[in-house]
Amino acid sequence: MSVPARQIRARYSADTITVYQAYPPQIALPAVAAGRFAAPFKRDRMTWIKPSFLWMMYRCGWARKPGQERVLSVDITREGFEWALARACLSHYERDLHSDKTTWARQLKTSPVRVLRQHGQGGS
Repeated sequence: MSVPARQIRARYSADTITVYQAYPPQIALPAVAAGRFAAPFKRDRMTWIKPSFLWMMYRCGWARKPGQERVLSVDITREGFEWALARACLSHYERDLHSDKTTWARQLKTSPVRVLRQHGQGGS
């Protein structure tokens, strides 16, 4: 069986994709209570999402890292997720994918979304 070089493994439906994010209790608890993000959450903050719950748990130190003590399951519309991917830029320069480092740096600076490329098996 051939596995694509680039793929997203996630729980999804026809309308949504589920991602996970770790937050401090001050952000997570109001979000859970409201069923949506609420103050003090700020839309313009950089946040790392993962489509894999176990990968998110590993990255947040099993919810022990400061500021990452609560892991939330977040459903994003497929349309919103695809919008983000279409506007994404890799978080690091790769010679085989980018024409030159200056162009990549300019794209990185203006992109609203960054993708961390995992090497090897089991990446996100």
